[in-house]
Amino acid sequence: MKRPQTTDTMKGQTAYLHHYFIVANTSIMTCSFCINPAYLRCVLRTGKLINEHWTRKSLCSVRSFATEGDNRVPKIYTKTGDKGFSSTFTGERRPKEDHIFEALGNTDELSSAIGLAREFCLDKGHTFRYQLDKIQCILQDVGSSIATPRSSARESHIKRTQFTAQAVADLETWIDNLTEELPPLTNFILPSGGKSSTALHLARAVCRRAERSVAPIVRSGEADPDVAKFLNRLSDYLFTVARYAAMKEGNEEKIYKRPE
Repeated sequence: MKRPQTTDTMKGQTAYLHHYFIVANTSIMTCSFCINPAYLRCVLRTGKLINEHWTRKSLCSVRSFATEGDNRVPKIYTKTGDKGFSSTFTGERRPKEDHIFEALGNTDELSSAIGLAREFCLDKGHTFRYQLDKIQCILQDVGSSIATPRSSARESHIKRTQFTAQAVADLETWIDNLTEELPPLTNFILPSGGKSSTALHLARAVCRRAERSVAPIVRSGEADPDVAKFLNRLSDYLFTVARYAAMKEGNEEKIYKRPE
């Protein structure tokens, strides 16, 4: 029997604007990477976008994007970007090499890197994997904010994609709690300490790149400054949790030594 959609389930469902993060009130997917083009047109016309859900809940939904009993397969390609231009949430067309899309691509890659690290952590039974779940969902909100440049956004756009500073505070709490269990850091360490730890270090490096790509957008007033703060704090979290994973698994971290 097909389960009825609840209000919370509907609000928790997401869609991508072309290849980037736009959180929408769809009925077919959650944290997935495809979109029904007809619904995309509806989103752009109505301006409906939900992002508060992700930061209010401790975890995002992991329900499959496939709707039960629905065998329709939405097309993932729209052909609207074939000439090298793509759309922001505000409907503005920009070249794909624009700073906005560079930042969106980097945050997308960051979420993928965290997802890979999470799989390694899942195999080892790390409880902090739930924090990684929430971070991936918050990165959806980051993308929503970035994809809404202030120069072309209406007040309704900004209100619906406003990024919450609470996400920064949550990261700081997690960092402090993890640090209490870690031995003091007395040397420079290299990415190491097992698969979980090394994958988290890789995600940290991607996070630093995402932060660098967001910086000019924030300086120009096109994006919320809290987005940059979140990415800055996230790289600190990923460094800390990478060390924590190595410690919990009993793996030795590689210490930097000047080559002789």
